[in-house]
Amino acid sequence: MAATKDSKDSKAPRPCSIADTLALIGEKYSLLVLREVCLGNGRFDQLVRNIGAPRDILATRLRRLVDAGILTRRAYSERPQRFEYRPTQAGLELEPVLMTLMAWGDRHLREDGDRPMVIEHACGNELAPVVTCSACGEKVRHEDLSAHPQAPGWTVAGPSAA
Repeated sequence: MAATKDSKDSKAPRPCSIADTLALIGEKYSLLVLREVCLGNGRFDQLVRNIGAPRDILATRLRRLVDAGILTRRAYSERPQRFEYRPTQAGLELEPVLMTLMAWGDRHLREDGDRPMVIEHACGNELAPVVTCSACGEKVRHEDLSAHPQAPGWTVAGPSAA
């Protein structure tokens, strides 16, 4: 699934882990499935109700997330055969992304200030997600970042001249 750039193909997009991740979880309903599963709602009927996705599309998204190792599927009923979905470690590692997206939406899309959900941290306070540097512990700010492309033939501005 990783994007690759053929050095002879100047029209190939920049190799990018963001693009690769979005190809997997950027489809409509995929992050909402992960939201529900992280909330403990992993049964198909719960997912249909809470997400509002058509059943066939939801089944396709679930299959893809299981195949990618983001969710696991476990039978909870033999007759009829029914399954529930749970996040894998890879799925749990996406939870901070969900929390950050939710916080952004609360700040920028909720004019009335009414938030649909509040997440409480184990310390008892409302979660306000912040991205920090794991080395120094400082809050990440745009002006403190610098990109260093690792893909051969690419610079920050785009493909390097051959």
